[in-house]
Amino acid sequence: MNDKQLKKTSKFLSLVLRHRPELIGLEMDSAGWVNTRELLEKSKLKGYNIDFDTLEEVVANNNKKRFSFNEDQSRIRANQGHSVNIELGYEPVEPPEFLYHGTATRFINSIQRQGLLKRNRHHVHLSADLATAKSVGSRHGVPVILVVRSKEMHKANHPFFISKNGVWLTEHIPTEFIDFP
Repeated sequence: MNDKQLKKTSKFLSLVLRHRPELIGLEMDSAGWVNTRELLEKSKLKGYNIDFDTLEEVVANNNKKRFSFNEDQSRIRANQGHSVNIELGYEPVEPPEFLYHGTATRFINSIQRQGLLKRNRHHVHLSADLATAKSVGSRHGVPVILVVRSKEMHKANHPFFISKNGVWLTEHIPTEFIDFP
């Protein structure tokens, strides 16, 4: 399968496994898992012809590691970024001293007033490295990298989590913990 087809499949899976499982008639369990066979069958009924080999390739090769299978590959879920109500089961962990958030210049005024909000997602997403934050921020226009004093925030009793694919997560980041450029 070529890169364009894999990207299209990954975007479809993100939509269904993070935001709209009902689009193809899927039901997630409380942790966001769906039956792999059912995902493939219901996708096909809606005109998205994905076979198991393609699904396996997307899970294995997605550069952001957005999806994962359970041990016997009978179930699949998105690793984070859900707007549907699920419990991913992540345990709080101590973050590094700094984490980074990539955004666009047009959002800076709002962030300076309100901090970083999760909006319709379960968490605010943060990166452990500048390159990833810059890549994320570039999706929204000219990127701006915000430095989050995560260790200080953690000491002030704000919990942090890390997803299976290395994305740092937290509920909200108040402005006093953000260094603006």
